Amino acid sequence: MNDQQAKREVERAQANRDELKERIVQAIRHDGTIEPLSGLHFNRSSSPSECVHGVSVPAFCVIAQGSKEVLLGNDRYQYDPMHYLLATVELPIVSQILQASKEQPYLSLRLDLNPTLVGSVMVEAGHTLPRSHADVRAIDVSPLDANLLDAVVRLVRLLDSPSEARFFLPAIAREIVYRLLMGEQSGRLCQIAVLGGYSHRIAQAVEQLRKNFDQPLRIENIAREIGMSVSGFHHHFKSVTAMSPLQFQKQLRLQEARRLMLGEALDAASAAYRVGYDDASHFNREYKRLFGAPPMRDVERLREVAK
Repeated sequence: MNDQQAKREVERAQANRDELKERIVQAIRHDGTIEPLSGLHFNRSSSPSECVHGVSVPAFCVIAQGSKEVLLGNDRYQYDPMHYLLATVELPIVSQILQASKEQPYLSLRLDLNPTLVGSVMVEAGHTLPRSHADVRAIDVSPLDANLLDAVVRLVRLLDSPSEARFFLPAIAREIVYRLLMGEQSGRLCQIAVLGGYSHRIAQAVEQLRKNFDQPLRIENIAREIGMSVSGFHHHFKSVTAMSPLQFQKQLRLQEARRLMLGEALDAASAAYRVGYDDASHFNREYKRLFGAPPMRDVERLREVAK
C-alpha cells in the first residue's frame, strides 16, 4: 500500500469512528442501555463506573468513545475505539468504564453472536476447524481494522430505516462474523462458539454449572459427562475461563445472592441459603472478599447509588 492509499484508509477509518459516535449519541441520549435492533445493544455513561459484576454473553463489542476494562479471573482486558472485544462463552466477569464524562460520554455497542450463525458462515466460507485442540480463552481484545469498522457503521445506519433493517441486519451481521473469522480471533469463534476441541466440552460444563450453581459441585460427574478426566477437566476449564470450577461456581452463587437481596429484598441468610450456602458466616466472608463489603452493607450502598 502506497502512502496515498494508507492516508485514505486512515481518513476513512476516522470518518467511520466519528460517524459511529454521532449515531450512537443520537440513538441514546441519556445514560443507560437500549436495544434499538434485535441483538444490537447501545450503552452510554457520563462518568467512569465502579467495578460491575455480571455475566458475559457471546458477543462482539465495540467502543465509539471512552474506554473500558473487563476482568476474567485474574486476567484484564482493556479496549477503546481502536480495539474490539470478543466474548464467546457465558462467564462471570467484572467490568469497569475507565474513561467517560458529560462532555465526552462513554459510548459502546454490543452485537450478540448466535452460534448457529457463526457455524453457517463458517460452512459457507469453507472455513475448517483447526486440527489442534489447543485451549482458547473465552475473551480477548484485538485491533479494530477499517473493514470491520465499516461493517459496524453500516449496521448502525440501519436505524435510519427500521423497515429495511429486518432484511439487511442479518446480511451485515454475517459480514461481521465473516470478518471476525478471517481475523486473529478466528480460533476463538471456531473452538468455543461452534464445535470441536476441548473448548466445546468446557462450554458444556459451563452450561451445567450455570444451571445447577446452587447444587453441590460434583467435579467427577461433570468430567465423566463431558468425556474428560478430572485432572484434564480442571486444566482445560481454567485455560478457557481463567477460573477453577469451584471459583466459577462461587462467583455465580454470590452474584445471584446479590441480585436476590437487591431485587427481592431477601436478607443475607435467606439469600445465602437460596444459592446453596449452609453456613451464613462462610457466605458473609466470601461475599465480602468478592464485593468488598459485607452483604447488607453492600446492598445498602448499591441502593443509595441507584437513587
